[in-house]
Amino acid sequence: MALIFEVKNHIAYITINRPEVMNAMDPETYQELSQSWIEVRDNPDIWCAIVTGSGDKSFSAGADLKKTIPREPDRWELWQTQSEQILNRGLEVWKPVIAAVNGYCLAGGMTLLLATDIRISVAHAQFGLSEVKRGILPANGGTQRTLRQLPYPIAMWLLMSGETMSAEEALKYGLINEIVPTNKLMEEAEKRASIICQNGPLAVRAIKELAVKSQYMPLEQGLRMEYMMQSLLKTTEDAIEGPKAFAEKRTAQFKGK
Repeated sequence: MALIFEVKNHIAYITINRPEVMNAMDPETYQELSQSWIEVRDNPDIWCAIVTGSGDKSFSAGADLKKTIPREPDRWELWQTQSEQILNRGLEVWKPVIAAVNGYCLAGGMTLLLATDIRISVAHAQFGLSEVKRGILPANGGTQRTLRQLPYPIAMWLLMSGETMSAEEALKYGLINEIVPTNKLMEEAEKRASIICQNGPLAVRAIKELAVKSQYMPLEQGLRMEYMMQSLLKTTEDAIEGPKAFAEKRTAQFKGK
């Protein structure tokens, strides 16, 4: 299997499973990845997702160029913008996504990382956008999200040099949340996912959508959208349960309704 997909306790686990090629993604992997992200989006029992790579060497080295580059797409495919969407290419997933970076995070692996919300890394991880070294550009958001998430000169160096940065540098620039020992990586990712899952899932999704979209809209529009979203949340069962549980000094039992 190019991809392993599991669901436990409202958490979806997505593992890129091609360690023999540094978890590089071939067309089959991309297809399975698209199906997995759609399942995360559409399954009401999934409240959070963790994505990682198999083994302890690589999160993902990006696209498997031996299998993806030789194919010359037909010109009409340029307008197939909804085909096999993934997290970093057009698919809107408002549930929180945590990246557990277990090693090299390069090219398409890096653009996948840029589309996640919380990022935990091991100390030996390396981060980079190496596409320019192959005469191509970092698609699937590489040229778009990098400058929004890193200081301008740092982002431009990564984009135009194809060089990598260490986990320590990534932490310094705010690209990742934390560096942990290899044997604690999934434990920390699950811990953070569990903390998020204790909160109202509809509120979490609303917060993510508002926060992400705030980057692309004027403040007055964002404030108006925030007000409308809050008005909607107040009509949910979870919004009744939250204050009630607080008043009764017990843990809220949210249902995502």
